[in-house]
Amino acid sequence: MERISIKAMMRADLGKGACSRIRKTGHVPGVVYKDGEIGVNVQVGVKELWKALHTDAGENAIITMDISGGPGKIEKTVMVKDIQQNPVNDKFVHVDFQEISLSEKISVKVHVVVKGEAPGVKEDGGVFNQALWELEVECLPTQIPEHVDIQVDKLRMGEAIHVKDIPAIPGVVFMDDPDQVVVSVTHPKAEEPEAGAAEGVEGAEEPEIIKKGKKEEEGGEEAAATEEKK
Repeated sequence: MERISIKAMMRADLGKGACSRIRKTGHVPGVVYKDGEIGVNVQVGVKELWKALHTDAGENAIITMDISGGPGKIEKTVMVKDIQQNPVNDKFVHVDFQEISLSEKISVKVHVVVKGEAPGVKEDGGVFNQALWELEVECLPTQIPEHVDIQVDKLRMGEAIHVKDIPAIPGVVFMDDPDQVVVSVTHPKAEEPEAGAAEGVEGAEEPEIIKKGKKEEEGGEEAAATEEKK
C-alpha cells in the first residue's frame, strides 16, 4: 500500500465564512476524526489533497499528515473518510480524515477490476453483468489491496462468480455476503411482440363484428316492416 505525506495547518476560525476565506487562499477546510469524534480542525492545500487522491490507492492511500500551527508539530497517520465537492465545478469544499493505527484492522471499500473476456459472451452470445463494482474488505491499513481482480476468461453462459469464489488475499477478509453475485453471464432477453401489432389485429376484427351486427339489425328492421305491411 502506497504511503504519502501532506502538510496541514490547524485552523481556529470555524463556520461558513471562515471556510469560504480558506478556500480563496487555495486551501481546503477539513477535520481529522479519531474514534468517531472530532480531533483536529485543519486546512490542507488543494494541490496536495488532489495529489493524495490520485495515487493508485485512491481514497485508500495511507497519509502521514504533518500538522503545524499549534503549540507544537503534530504528526498523524490518516486516511480520507469523506470529501465534499462543488457539484458545478468539482472543486473541493471540505474533507474529512480518519486517524488510523497501522496495527489495527479497518474496513474499507476496494474497487473491482474485471480481467479477461468471458467466453459466454464472446462465443455463446450471452450478456455480461457486473453486480458489484466495489467490495468491502477488512484488514490492516498496510494490507489494503489497491483493487480486487476478477478473472472471467472461463465464465460461460448462465454462470456467475460470487464473493465466495474470489481467490483469497493474504490478511484480507471479504465482508460482503459470500453468496452475493459479483459478475455473471446471462441469456439475452427474448424480444416481446410489439403491442401495436396485436392491437392492429384486434382493430381489424372489430369493424367486421360491427358491420355484421349492423346487417343483422338492418335485416331485422326490414323483416319487421314487411310483417307490418302484411
